[in-house]
Amino acid sequence: MLFHFFQNRRWLIVIGLMYYPIGLFANTDEREDMEEIVVWGTRDALHGSGDYPSHRLSSGDLVSINSTTTEDLVSYEPGLIIRKRFIGDANGTIGIRGANMFQTTRSMVFADGVPLHYFLQTSWNGSPRWSLVSSDEIAEIDISYGPFSAEYSGNAMGGVINIETAIPSERKFHAEVSSFHQHFDSLGYDEGHQGYKGFLSFGDKFGDFSLYTSVNRLINEGHPQTFYFSEDKDIPEGIVATQVTGGTFDENEYGKAVLYYGNAGSTSVQADQFKIKLGYESGEWLTIVNLAYEDRSSDDTSVQNYLVDETGNSVWNGWVEQDGTSIEIESEDFLYGLTERRSMLVGGRTRGSIAENWLLELGASHFEILSDKTYETNVNPNDPGFIPGFNVSRQYGDTGWSTVDLKLAMLELFGISRLDLSAGFHHDRYKLAIENSSGGKSQTNALFLQSKYQITNLLRLSLGGRYEKWQSDDGFYVNRGTTQHHQNRSEHHFSPKFSLNFEPRDWSFTYAVARAYRFPIVEELFQNERTARSRSVANVSLRPEQGLHHNFEIGHAIGNGSFSLSLFRETIENVIFSQTGVVGGTTLRTFLPVDRVVTNGAELTIQQTNLFNSGIDLRFNLSYLDAEISRNSANPALEANDFPRMPGLRANMLLTWHANDQLDIGGGIRYASDSFGDLDNRDRTDNVFGAHDEFLFANVRGTYQFSKNLGASLGIDNLTDQVAYVHHPWPGRTLFLELTLDY
Repeated sequence: MLFHFFQNRRWLIVIGLMYYPIGLFANTDEREDMEEIVVWGTRDALHGSGDYPSHRLSSGDLVSINSTTTEDLVSYEPGLIIRKRFIGDANGTIGIRGANMFQTTRSMVFADGVPLHYFLQTSWNGSPRWSLVSSDEIAEIDISYGPFSAEYSGNAMGGVINIETAIPSERKFHAEVSSFHQHFDSLGYDEGHQGYKGFLSFGDKFGDFSLYTSVNRLINEGHPQTFYFSEDKDIPEGIVATQVTGGTFDENEYGKAVLYYGNAGSTSVQADQFKIKLGYESGEWLTIVNLAYEDRSSDDTSVQNYLVDETGNSVWNGWVEQDGTSIEIESEDFLYGLTERRSMLVGGRTRGSIAENWLLELGASHFEILSDKTYETNVNPNDPGFIPGFNVSRQYGDTGWSTVDLKLAMLELFGISRLDLSAGFHHDRYKLAIENSSGGKSQTNALFLQSKYQITNLLRLSLGGRYEKWQSDDGFYVNRGTTQHHQNRSEHHFSPKFSLNFEPRDWSFTYAVARAYRFPIVEELFQNERTARSRSVANVSLRPEQGLHHNFEIGHAIGNGSFSLSLFRETIENVIFSQTGVVGGTTLRTFLPVDRVVTNGAELTIQQTNLFNSGIDLRFNLSYLDAEISRNSANPALEANDFPRMPGLRANMLLTWHANDQLDIGGGIRYASDSFGDLDNRDRTDNVFGAHDEFLFANVRGTYQFSKNLGASLGIDNLTDQVAYVHHPWPGRTLFLELTLDY
C-alpha cells in the first residue's frame, strides 16, 4: 500500500512545495532551544486580526474530556455540535452556529494548516476526516465563528476549527492503551458492547530537524444505528399473513403507532492510522509536513430480526401479523454489509520572514481515496433465499482533492506602524467518481486582501474582501449502461468583510459584518445512484448559497479568565438542503434549494482558571438559536417553520479540579433542546428512532499520574444512561479506562 503511495508523484510534488521556499529565503542563524511543547501555528498577521468571535483551547483545557478521537475535544465548545453516534463512527458530522450538523460544507477544519474537512460529500457522509490527526498530539485548538475573515471561503459560514499539533523538542516515546464499555437498551435491543484503542508515538529533534511518528488502532462495536419498523397496513385480498411474535410496539417520529421488527445490529469497526510529521527550522523559517494514512473497515453482520412464527422460526419476508397489526417485510431489510476504505493525506506549510516586517506562508495538501468499497449480501445468511458471498454495491474511483495556499503579510504598510495588510491566493480541486454510476469535478481560484488599521489606542478598523472564481466540469452519470455528460459551469463572486473594534480598559466591543458565497460541491451537483430500494438524484443546476452575516460581541477580562456575549444574525439565500422522502416504496434523496433561512442567535461564554483560588478551571457556554425558513417559493407552506436540526438552546460546562500535581478530577455537561428533522416540522415525537431529542449528558473523568512515566484515567460518558436520538441513537452509558506510558 505504501509503495503504491510513493509511486504517485503528486504526493512528492506537494512535499517539494513545502521545502522549496526555504532555500530561497531562509536565514541560517541558529535559534535558541525550544520549550518542551512547541506550536508552529499560533495566530499572527498571516491569519487575520482576530476581530471576530473566536475561542482557544489549550492542552490543559482538555484533561477532563473522555476522548477517543479528535472530534471529542471540541464537543463542549459554544454553538458547536458533533454528531458522533458511537466510538469509531466514520460519520462524525459537525454543525456550528447557523450551520446544522448535516450542512457539513459550511464548516472548515484544519490540522497544521492542512484541510480535514471533506468537501466531496455532505450530509451524513460529509464528516471531516478527524482520524487523520490524533487527539494525543494536539497542542491547541482555535475556533472562529462565521465568514468574517477574508482568508476563508464561504465554507466558513458556520465557522473554522484550526488544530495545531505539538512539535517535538526532545526524544519522547508515548504509549496508550484504553478500553471502553457501553450498554444500550431501547426499541427491542438490549446488549453490551466494548472496544479498545492502542496508540504509540515517537518524537525527536535532530538539530534543525524534528520527527514525529505515530500508529493508532481502534476497534469497537457500536450499538445499532437503524431500527426497522412499519405502520399497520391492509392485507391485500387473497393473502394470508403469517402470525408472528417478537416485535416491539411503539411510535415513529410522527406519533404514529408502528411495529419495530428488527435492527441493523452492532457495527464492528477497525480503524488503523499511521502518521509521519517532519519539521524543519532555519532562522526565522519554519516548515512542517504531515503524511497520514488510514485503513478503515466496518462490519454490519449482526442484523437482528425480531419476528418468529408459531414454530419459533424467523420470518424474513412477506405479510406478517402480530396482535392484530399487519405489516409487510422484505428480505433486503436484513442483509449483511461490509465496507473497506483506505485513504492518504499529505500536506503542510512553510512560513517565515522574507524581509523586515514581511511574512510569507506557502501551504499545500493532497488527499486521495486509495480504495473505498461497500459490499452486501443479497439477503440475510439465515434467509432461505441467501446466495453465498458478498457483492460490491459501491466503489469509488478517482476521488480526492488538492489545495494550494499562498499568504503574504506586511506588518507596517507604507511605514505606518498602525497599519498592516495581508493578502493571499487559494486554489482547490475536488473530484468525485463512483464507478459505473456518476461523478464530476470542481475547482476554485480565489484572491483575498484584508487590512487592519489601529485608528487610536482604543479603536481598530478592519476591512477585507475575497474574490472567487468557481467552476464545475467533467460531470457524468451512467444511464442504463450509457455514460452521459453534464454541461460545464462557472461563476465568480466578491465577498466584502468589515469589522470595528473598541477596547476601553478590560472591555472590548466588536461589530463585524460579512458577505459570503458557498458554492455547491461535487456530490450535490453530480452524485446520481440507484439501488433496489433507494435513489440519489443530484442537482447540476444548483446555485451558490449567499450569506449576509452580522456579529456584535462584548468581551470582558475577569480575574484569570474572560466573559463574552455575542449577538448574531445570519441571512442565507438559496440554502442547499438534502431532502429525503419515500416515493412508491423507494427512498429518494436529492438536493433542493430553500429560498431564504434567517438565523438569529446569542452566545454567552465564561472561562476561568483557578476559580476562587480553588484549583478549579471552568469553561461554560450557553447558546440560543432561532433558525426560520422565511421564504420558500416552491412550497410556501414551509415558511415560518423551524429549519431542521437546529436546537433552540445549547449549553456546555466543563470543570477540572487540579487536586494536586498528580491528580485531576473533572467532568462536563452537554445539553441541547429538541429540534425537527424535516422541513415540514411534523416529526414531533421524542425518544424513538428518527427523532431529534433533547438531551442532557453528564460526563466525568479522573486522571492520576503515578510517576513521571506512568499515568491512568477513568471516566464515564452519559452518566445517567439517557436514551436519546439524533435520528440515530446517541451512545448509552460508556465506561472508559486508560493507561499511558511516557519515556
